[in-house]
Amino acid sequence: MAEPETQLLLAVGLIEKDTNGDALWVWCYPSITAELRSLLLRKCCLTDENKLLHTFVFGQYKRLWFYITTVEVQDSPALKKVTHFSIVLTAKDFNPEKYAAFTRILCRIYLKHGSPVKMMESYIAVLTKGICQSEENGSFLSKDFDARKAYLAGSIKDIVSQFGMETVILYTALMLKKRIVVYHPRIEAIQEFTRTLPALVWHRQDWSIVHSYVHLNEEEVEALKACTGYIAGFIDSEVNSRPDLYDVYVNLADSEITISPVVKEAMTMGKLHKEIGQLIVQSAEDPDKSDSQVIKDISLKTKEILATLASLTEASDGHEKRTLNSEALKQKRFPPATENFLFHLAAAEQMLKI
Repeated sequence: MAEPETQLLLAVGLIEKDTNGDALWVWCYPSITAELRSLLLRKCCLTDENKLLHTFVFGQYKRLWFYITTVEVQDSPALKKVTHFSIVLTAKDFNPEKYAAFTRILCRIYLKHGSPVKMMESYIAVLTKGICQSEENGSFLSKDFDARKAYLAGSIKDIVSQFGMETVILYTALMLKKRIVVYHPRIEAIQEFTRTLPALVWHRQDWSIVHSYVHLNEEEVEALKACTGYIAGFIDSEVNSRPDLYDVYVNLADSEITISPVVKEAMTMGKLHKEIGQLIVQSAEDPDKSDSQVIKDISLKTKEILATLASLTEASDGHEKRTLNSEALKQKRFPPATENFLFHLAAAEQMLKI
């Protein structure tokens, strides 16, 4: 049973850019903290010097998701002094398609009425009933957008066609809960790539590791560092010179993946990795397979690896959680890179005896 919308939506807000070129917070409901307001001003493209309009961006900050739709105002009698505005939604769940659809409706309402009151009515309708309907602005039904659909919305095949066998580096980093930083000058490219990566470790169904739009700002960097493993997207090439932030660095613009010296040992590639890499490439290159079938193929391989790991664990005194029996692992005489990977995987899954 999915949580009702009342549990997921947190707040709605409005940022306007006026004819003087100032971008300001105009309204929010029920409330957005000052810290979050300054973060969202930074994320919405209205404060950008480069004047590029990004119609929709999303990201996460301290376990809270934000979704921002921005429009240019053209001949709207209701908004004479406004050139652009952004509608912001904050929520507990990852679902870009759902919130893009809802913010688009809110934008139409605001363009027409020029007053937040009408927007608030729709927001409350979705909050309480999960639906808002109107003839002219379109209707929105939140149950049309389930989480699984959002998890499957990206294209793994695109990632594999760009990185080929190197995709296994991303797979390994995700399995071992490492820190992945992704750079590309275009925010849209970053968002598409970062949101798709967790599907490589489908068994976890954990999209909370995605931070698809991070600035090199002190608070944001500190919040990121507080997370164990993550996928963080940056449009600032400066991030390249911040080795403290990543174990694996993906330059998406140049299709290059770099492994940090810090994790070289844990990420040693061997026969098993080659097998996984070949399976990923073979599956993704099959024109008859959909993205979700590719995800399934990878997931089956992952299940095999996890079953092998489970067979090497033992019940520990009075604890529910089983731990790795290092002797059993050594006796298997796996190739060194496989043994190494299984050991680090056990560590990532918190299966090591403390």
